[in-house]
Amino acid sequence: MNDVTANNNQPIRNVFFVSDRTGLTAESYGKCLLAQFPDIEFETITLAFVDTKEKAEDARKQINELCTESDLPPLVFSTLVNNEAQQIIEGCDAFVISLFHQFIGSMETFLEMESSQKQGVSRISISDTTYQKRLDAIDYALTHDDGIRPDQYEESDIILVGVSRCGKTPTSLYLAMNFSLKVANYPLTVEDLEAEELPEYLKIHQHKLAGLTIKPVPLSRIRRQRRPDSNYSSLEICQAELDKAMIMFEKVNIPVFDTTNTSIEEISSRVVRSMGLARERIRESTITFNKTKNLR
Repeated sequence: MNDVTANNNQPIRNVFFVSDRTGLTAESYGKCLLAQFPDIEFETITLAFVDTKEKAEDARKQINELCTESDLPPLVFSTLVNNEAQQIIEGCDAFVISLFHQFIGSMETFLEMESSQKQGVSRISISDTTYQKRLDAIDYALTHDDGIRPDQYEESDIILVGVSRCGKTPTSLYLAMNFSLKVANYPLTVEDLEAEELPEYLKIHQHKLAGLTIKPVPLSRIRRQRRPDSNYSSLEICQAELDKAMIMFEKVNIPVFDTTNTSIEEISSRVVRSMGLARERIRESTITFNKTKNLR
């Protein structure tokens, strides 16, 4: 990957998220930190359920193999709890940040107590009802992605609208996973853009609509990764589509959020605040999750 560069001539940097569970925590914290470097393009790989010494050695091998293909060492964000596994990862040829051990030592000193260092322990307890609500929201986002089943938009909490590749799908899933909201997303079609009107089945849900937009240059770059050398990815087409989309959003007076150089976490929080949707309240207590319910 050493020959791949972003549009600003900055090389694309490789990033690994390593976790002994699903990797959601490593991804969330890691991407928040990466968002502080908007001029660098990152390519990410998640290594989940690295919960044994053997799996940690396999993860280190995979990271080192990528190191040999690139002139630049990758970044590694780790939430591994086990010291032995973490030491194995720290032995790779990369810049390793332990999001767990970075803080646990100083906390042990302050609290004058050793930590349990157990995998799968959280201070968040989720009731069966709340957990099912989250699963239902994720299922809804997946089954109503990319304009599927607009006849079921009545069940939605939010409908994200925008041109192709402006960030609708990842934002929908993040809102479902972290706010338990049922989110549909609708990509504006060629017919919609030519008419400069939202379809009626969206207009009837105007109070649920949120527009997503993006600057034309990064949109063109994202589209070229999918369809290089096509009209779909040309800067002129991207600019024209974005202009028409904004006209459509203004006609129905819906909130619009720019996803350019903005993390999914921040976009989602802005959407929730703007639309007056309160985040689910989670009762705090200590619980050990099994693999299907663990949040890491």
